[in-house]
Amino acid sequence: MYPDNHAKSRDLYQRAMHSLPGGNTRTTVFMKPFPIYAASGAGCRVRDLDGNEYIDCINNFTSLIHGHSHPVLIEAATRQLALGSAFGMPTESEVDLAELLAARLPSVDQVRFANSGTEAVMMALKAARAYTGRPKIAKCEGAYHGSYDYAEVSLDPTPAAWGGNAPVSVAYAKGTPENVLADVVTIPFNDIEAAVSLIREHGPELACVLVDPMPNRAGLVPADKAYLEALRQVTREVGALLIFDEVITFRLGYHGAQGLWGISPDLTTLGKIIGGGFPVGAIAGGKEFMAVFDPSSGKPALPHGGTFSANPVTMRAGLAAMELLDAAAFARLDTIGQAVRDGIDAAFRNTGVPGGTVGLGSLLKIHFTDRKIRDYRTAYLNEVETKRQTAFNAGLLNHGVFAANYGLLALSTPMTDADVETIVKAAAAALEQVAALG
Repeated sequence: MYPDNHAKSRDLYQRAMHSLPGGNTRTTVFMKPFPIYAASGAGCRVRDLDGNEYIDCINNFTSLIHGHSHPVLIEAATRQLALGSAFGMPTESEVDLAELLAARLPSVDQVRFANSGTEAVMMALKAARAYTGRPKIAKCEGAYHGSYDYAEVSLDPTPAAWGGNAPVSVAYAKGTPENVLADVVTIPFNDIEAAVSLIREHGPELACVLVDPMPNRAGLVPADKAYLEALRQVTREVGALLIFDEVITFRLGYHGAQGLWGISPDLTTLGKIIGGGFPVGAIAGGKEFMAVFDPSSGKPALPHGGTFSANPVTMRAGLAAMELLDAAAFARLDTIGQAVRDGIDAAFRNTGVPGGTVGLGSLLKIHFTDRKIRDYRTAYLNEVETKRQTAFNAGLLNHGVFAANYGLLALSTPMTDADVETIVKAAAAALEQVAALG
């Protein structure tokens, strides 16, 4: 049981405290009283330093759609390593992966690679500014788009800072300049009237509207199609670009979320699954918008480099990962995702604990409330719900399933029907513990 049988993780954390601030490099993996350190992973399972094994339902925060140590990905990366890991020259590998991505996304003509989803969003926002000559961006309240100052505005505002019906721009990190807040228009998710009104109000200054079609931190509830259609229409009306952040949602289907919703953004940001387990990001879009990066006729409107951007190890592993994600693979992920959501929803009903799941495809999030989840505000946990979430997370972990501490589960292609059954049984046992607490 955590933390009692994790002596090696505890000891390593104490050692880490001396060389890392708080013993930590990624806030997202921190746990109290100490994080559990991974030793190895294979398929859909991960083993910690103390020899405990878990079904991995974090999968490095949705990036490992094929789980750990997939032989095809190992072979692709190893073959490239023998040829070289990075060059001060372009390689054929980036062309191959760009062609695959453009073929799968109807809105995309061209792709530019980066090293993370954060960098992809940052460059997409800069591209929108370069294309339009305008300073402001609009983004949804509670939506996570990486660690760029502008993109993380109003990521986790408390109710005291919500600002009534019209969201206000709230700093996420201390030291955020006031001019950053002034250049970000925060709009509500899934509220057509309010979002369109704010976009029209700031239209002459707006470079773009940035939206995740199923924002993880804002509840993982899918956007209403009508909401995304309204954003598409109003951005064209005011002359702003529409950017879809598909760093996570590209794992929802063969053509990504934009294929499921049938909406074409001007720019798309990608990351996570397109790197085959290696660091990656990408900005993709129509040739007209991507021209801001083009250096072929002199200094581009938006110069962009990156020592490890489009490195061939990532490109080859990413290409192999995407080729494995054919229509049959996505259909299988849809099936097991729905089975886990249905099983956990049934467990909520059986235990009488308020709550249930939301999500699509291989993604789901657990909410401890019976109110309808529509956006960041309806997903916001009160004190009782927070206690239930904490107890559930501990129960799930101690029944052999590793999930994000905020209720996110991301499934992977190696999972079998038996694994799905184990996940559901672990969640049911954890809910029984929650119910026992009252």
